[in-house]
Amino acid sequence: MSRHGAAVSPLSETGVVAALNHDGEGVVHGGKAVFIPGALPGETVRFRRLRRHRQYDEALLEEIIAPAAARVPARCAHFDICGGCALQHLEHGAQLRLKQQQLRESLERLAGLAPAHWLEPLSSEPWGYRRRARLGVKYVARRGRVLVGFRERSSHLIASIERCEVLAAPIDGLITPLSELIGQLSIRERLPQIEVAVGDDGAALVLRVLSSPTEQDLLRLREFEVRHGVRLWLQSGGLDTVRPLSEPAATLHYRLPAADLELEFGPTDFVQINAAANRMLVVAASELLELDARSRLLDLYCGLGNFSLALARRAQAVVGVEGDARLIERARANAQRNAIPNAQFFQADLSAAVPAETGWLAQSYTHVLLDPPRAGARELLPLLAQLAPERLLYVSCHPGTLARDLGLLVHEYKFELLAAGVVDMFPHTAHMESLALLGPPR
Repeated sequence: MSRHGAAVSPLSETGVVAALNHDGEGVVHGGKAVFIPGALPGETVRFRRLRRHRQYDEALLEEIIAPAAARVPARCAHFDICGGCALQHLEHGAQLRLKQQQLRESLERLAGLAPAHWLEPLSSEPWGYRRRARLGVKYVARRGRVLVGFRERSSHLIASIERCEVLAAPIDGLITPLSELIGQLSIRERLPQIEVAVGDDGAALVLRVLSSPTEQDLLRLREFEVRHGVRLWLQSGGLDTVRPLSEPAATLHYRLPAADLELEFGPTDFVQINAAANRMLVVAASELLELDARSRLLDLYCGLGNFSLALARRAQAVVGVEGDARLIERARANAQRNAIPNAQFFQADLSAAVPAETGWLAQSYTHVLLDPPRAGARELLPLLAQLAPERLLYVSCHPGTLARDLGLLVHEYKFELLAAGVVDMFPHTAHMESLALLGPPR
C-alpha cells in the first residue's frame, strides 16, 4: 500500500544503507531517513526520492554500486513486483540474524530489556511453507485476463504472477490455472478474493463471490476441483455464509507428531501460517515451560487448541481461553478426537476487562502461555501478575507490542525475562514471530 506524501524532484543521490526498517526496506541516513525497497545493509546505492514525508522519504533503488555479501538472486521471477515477499534478495541465514537483531533492538529501545539468555532461532525449510494466504483477484478488461496473487509493492494493484514460491503445494502452482478458470466464469468481475488453506492431507480454496455463480460456472468449478485435487468453497457474505462447493464437505488436518496429535481445522479457521515452524514452536513451548504431572496451564488466545492439546500431554490440566466461539468448538472437538480429557476450553473476550466471576478464573494455575494478536495483551497484564505463574511464555507476532508488554511485566509487575528469540514463521518477509519466557514475579 502506498504511503501518502508530497512528490519530490527526480534527482539521483548516493548513500550507504545503514539498516532495514520493519518493512524490509533499506534505510539511508543523512538528515532525514530515506526508505529504499530492495536495498540491503552495508550497500552503497544510487537512489531517487519519490515521496517526501515529515520524518522520512520514500525512494526508488536505481543502482547497487557496492552489493552486500549477503545479497543473493531472488528465487521468484516476480519478486521485483510482487509485495508478498520483501527479503528474497537476502540470504536466509542473514534474514534470521536480522530478525534476531530487530527483536534485540525493540526490547532494548522500547522496554529497556535484555533477556538472561538468547534462544537460537527456530527455522525450517524457507520455501513452499505458506499454508494460509489471502489472494486478490482482479479481472482486467483491457488485458482480457484475470490476475490472481498478492498486491504489488507500494500499490493496491494485483501483481501479475504465474506461480508463487512460498505458497504450500499444490497452491504454489495453481496461480495460472486459477486465473484461467475465473476468466471463464460469468462472475469473473464479481470474485475479488481467494482464501487459501492447506492441510497435511489436502487443500481448500474459499472463493469470495459477490454474485451467485450460474450452473455453467458451478460445472467449471467442480471440474477444477477434480482436475487439481483441491476442494472449493464459496463465500457470499460473512463467515457464516461459507459453504462447500461439493458435498460432503472435506475437512483439513495437520499433525503435531511430537505430541501424537492430529488437529482438524476449517478453511477459514486461524492456524499458524507455517506448518513446520509451528511444529518446532510447540515443541519449544513444551520444553521452555518445563511442565510436569502437577502443572496446571492456562493458555490464553488458545485458538483451536494448537498449544493447549499438545501441552496437555505433559500437564495435570490445561485450560484454553479464546474469543472466537467457532474456534472454541473446534478445540473441544479436537480434544475429544484425540482423547485428551484434561483440557477444558472457555470463550471470553480477552481484549476487554476480565470479569471476576468468569469460571476459568476460579481455577489456580502454575503456568501461563499466551499467543495474542498483533495488538498484544496489555489488558491481561494485571491478571497475569495476579496469577503469578512459575513460568509465563509469551508468543508474539509483533515485536513492538511484545516489547511494550514485556516492559510492563518486568518493570511494573516484577517478572524476570529469562529468554527470548525468534521463530522463522514468515521466511522472505519482514514479518516476525518471537517468543519470550518469563520467571515468576520477584
